[in-house]
Amino acid sequence: MSKIITITLNPAIDKTTATEKIVPEKKLRCISPTYEPGGGGINVSRALSHLGSESLAMYFGGGFNAYFFKKMLREEKIQSLVVPVKTNIRTNIIIVERSTGLQYRFGMMSHPVKDNDWKSFLRKLEKQSGYEYVVASGSLPDGVPLDFFARVSAIVKKANAKLIVDTSGEALAAAVNEGVFMIKPNLNELSSLYGKEELKIEEAVFAARSIINRKGCAIMVVSMGKNGGILVTADENYHIVPPDITVKSTVGAGDSMVAGMVYGLSNGMSRHDILQYGIACGTAATMNEGTALCKKEDVEKVLTELKKI
Repeated sequence: MSKIITITLNPAIDKTTATEKIVPEKKLRCISPTYEPGGGGINVSRALSHLGSESLAMYFGGGFNAYFFKKMLREEKIQSLVVPVKTNIRTNIIIVERSTGLQYRFGMMSHPVKDNDWKSFLRKLEKQSGYEYVVASGSLPDGVPLDFFARVSAIVKKANAKLIVDTSGEALAAAVNEGVFMIKPNLNELSSLYGKEELKIEEAVFAARSIINRKGCAIMVVSMGKNGGILVTADENYHIVPPDITVKSTVGAGDSMVAGMVYGLSNGMSRHDILQYGIACGTAATMNEGTALCKKEDVEKVLTELKKI
């Protein structure tokens, strides 16, 4: 049994192509597309695989896309546990305009999930054993209750494991009310959790610690884009800013960051080094085009630069 389980309720096939210029009403010639399995937890599993770590990817899978999706995961040597549904896994489209370098992303709506489906998901999680970390990442499809990740937290606690949540809105607030091991909000999401319309960077540690002190989480990592990230616990806090690089795409950077931190946690790194490794992975992901995630060799290069700062 893998030490890490990832949860994806909104998986997608990411289809990426490129054309010279995007104009309306014209037939646009595009290059042959690439296909990748996507969705928050799936991306975390894939990034962990790039780093040399195994995980079990749990996700809803159905329709004619389900076989292709599982095949892509198998080709990347990622273990999967599919919770079957009758609806088809969605396909997202990413188009790169070569003349400008701009990227256009079209995210498709998922089909609603039935009560029996999300309850089946929780039952399958309850049957797992021997894991240490669960990563619940991404949005909730229609039909899944807003307290779903809170229910996951209760199951994970009974298994004496740790839950890491990377979501937003009411789903994040419900998880925090139940209490989890780690969350990764951005500054706006932290503002919402704290009950303030807007937070400045210098207020992040105080706001994060107020949530930690009421047992909402043990560790909070606030992601801030080019300003890096802040890791906060009850008695520690660290702020790391990434080195200047040429950003090709920010798609998957957050999931790569989460993967890096989970990798650090599972390998016994210090809190500072967990954040540093996460920042390195998130930054490495932005060095690649399209939906590509972090690559191990890029992570090592960024780490070298971070250690110089």
